[in-house]
Amino acid sequence: MRAGSAATRQIDGAGAIRSCSVLTDSGPALAKAPLVLDTNRARHLWIAAQKLDSAAPFGEGPAATLAAIAQLGYVQIDTINVIERCHHHILYSRIPGYRRADLAQLQSADKSVFEYWTHALSYLPTADLPFFLPAMKQYRVTPSRWFGAVTADEVSRMVRRLRSDGPLSIRDIGDDALVDKDHPWASRKPSKRVLEMMFFQGKVAVSARQGMVKTYDLMERHFGWTTAPRPATERQITAYLLDRALRSQGVVSLDSICHLDAPRKTAVRELIDSRVRRKLLVPVVIAGQEKVPHWAMPETLTAPASEPPTLVHILSPFDPLIIQRKRLKLFFGYDHLFEAYIPAAKRRLGYFALPVLMGDRIVAAVDLKADRTAGKLLVQQWTWLDDPGAEGRAAIDEALGRFERFQLGR
Repeated sequence: MRAGSAATRQIDGAGAIRSCSVLTDSGPALAKAPLVLDTNRARHLWIAAQKLDSAAPFGEGPAATLAAIAQLGYVQIDTINVIERCHHHILYSRIPGYRRADLAQLQSADKSVFEYWTHALSYLPTADLPFFLPAMKQYRVTPSRWFGAVTADEVSRMVRRLRSDGPLSIRDIGDDALVDKDHPWASRKPSKRVLEMMFFQGKVAVSARQGMVKTYDLMERHFGWTTAPRPATERQITAYLLDRALRSQGVVSLDSICHLDAPRKTAVRELIDSRVRRKLLVPVVIAGQEKVPHWAMPETLTAPASEPPTLVHILSPFDPLIIQRKRLKLFFGYDHLFEAYIPAAKRRLGYFALPVLMGDRIVAAVDLKADRTAGKLLVQQWTWLDDPGAEGRAAIDEALGRFERFQLGR
C-alpha cells in the first residue's frame, strides 16, 4: 500500500467484503472500487475549488472579478442589504481588493458577464450564455403563471419604447396606470412585470444595475449582435453543468450538480457513468457518508495535497460554499440557519447570520448589520460553534476589521 493510504473493509451489495483505499491529505491513491475520502480531504478539495484557500487567487481588478465568476460558475444576487449585498460579498471573499465598480464594468462596458436565473438570479460569464438560450426560448413558449396578466400588446409596446428611447429602468417609466399589488414583492407598475417577463424570455438583458434597480436594454443591442449565438444542445448543457460543478466543487454529487434542478439528474447521471467508463471520472464516497455517491476527476485526486487551509473568511449565507445546505452538513457537519423570514423570538443564529470559516472549520456564525449613518458594523449576535483558540480569535478579529472596511467602503 502506498504511503499515506490506509485499508478499510467494505461490504458490497452482495454481502462480500472487499478492500478499498482511503484518500488522505498525505497521499491519495486510486482504486477500482469507489474510493473513500476522509472528511478533511473532501473539505480541502472543496475549499480549494472555491478558491478560499489562498489570499488573492485571482489578483485584482475587472479581470480578477471575471476570473472569479468563471471559476465559481455563477455569483448569486439577492435583495437583502442589511450588510453589503451578497454578489459583492461573495466576490470580496475571493478578491481582497475587490471594487464594486469592477463588476459594473464587466456588466455594462465589457459585457463579459450577464444576469440570468440559475437556481436564483445570478451573474454569469457571457461565454456561458448559449447554455441559457434554450431556457429563454422555452419561457417564450410556456411563460410562468406569474406573468399571466402580461399581454402580447404590452410586450410589443415595450419593445418599441426601448428601440426609440434606449435602455431604461422602471424608474424611467412614469406613465403606467398603477394597479394593486397581488404579491408583497410585486410592483404597482405593470411595466415592471412586462420587463421581467421579457428578461426571462431573453428579449431584454440587464445592461446596468444600481443596487436592485435594473436598467434593461434589448438583448441584441446590449451585446452588439448581428447574429445571435447558437443555443447549446441538451447534451452540451448537461456537460456544462457537470463541468461547472467539477471545477467549482472538486468532488461532486448528483444533488450538488443539479441543485434545485432535479429534472436534469437522469441525463447528468448517464454522462457521469459514461465518463467513469472512459476513466475521466472516479467514483468516491466520503467516510461515514457512504450512501451518498460522489465523483471527482482523477487529476483532482492524484494532485499533491496542499497544506490545510488557514485563512479566515466571513461568508455570505448565499456563498457557493454555504448555499447547498445538505452538502454543507455532509462536508462540515454544520447546519446553517437562514432566519431572515422567521420571527425574531424563534431565531437561533440571528436575522442574517454569516458563517465564519477558519481554515477548514466553520467555527462561528455572526449576525451583522451595517449602520451606514454611523459608519459602523454592528454585531447583533455572535454564536460560537467551535473553539478557535486565542490565535484563531485574533485572526477572526482581524478578518472582521477588514470586512467592516469593505462594508463601509473605506
